[in-house]
Amino acid sequence: MVTRIRCEVRDESPVTVVRLAGALDLGTMRAVHEVLDRCLAEQPDALVVDLEEIEVGEPLALSVFAAAARRAADWPAVPMVLAAPCAETAAWLNETTACRVVPVRRDCAEATALAGEAAAPRLRARLEPVAGACRRARELVTEACGRWNVPELAGPASLVLSELVGNVVRHAGTPMQVTLTLRRPYLRVAVMDGSPADARAASSRDPRAEGGRGLMLVRELTQRWGSTPVGAGKVVWAMLPAN
Repeated sequence: MVTRIRCEVRDESPVTVVRLAGALDLGTMRAVHEVLDRCLAEQPDALVVDLEEIEVGEPLALSVFAAAARRAADWPAVPMVLAAPCAETAAWLNETTACRVVPVRRDCAEATALAGEAAAPRLRARLEPVAGACRRARELVTEACGRWNVPELAGPASLVLSELVGNVVRHAGTPMQVTLTLRRPYLRVAVMDGSPADARAASSRDPRAEGGRGLMLVRELTQRWGSTPVGAGKVVWAMLPAN
């Protein structure tokens, strides 16, 4: 028999709440993973997963929450909390790695409060794909680094964000959302646009490549960077050390 699970996503700013209902097992955990992945790619301030209405058919399926939390802690630096598991589910969580990675609280209100307290400072802005977008991106970096007292990151972060924004202006040509997040030991920058085309750095072995040189600079200046599909578009993100 095919089991099913329902995933309801609610924006309860500053926290996004995902309410699950139905059977969680090895057949439905992929659907849960995809929903959590999409939520994280939207870069909410925090994420709460409400488990009150799920029935765990296979305890191994609970590993989906540990995997999502590890991804959230790395990028996009979103705190994640599990809420309201029944006694049996809570016992299984205690026996897995999930509880060592994801905090668990007895109800959604308590989980939401904890997630909100753990949220990292963020600065967001909407930009149009126009010539002045890169200048505006640099201004945002200066504002963020001043607000968060990390002036030493203004230079490299400005270069990285300018390249990501410039890439959207040159290739995607869509409105974009810029997000800067400080969660030590990294400053994260991200640009979400409306083009599904993957962002790829040019090969250093091909000096005749017409594009991708800006992303080569991003690769050299950052600890990590990547491109993640989001809806009809993507988000390109990068992590700079902020020790």
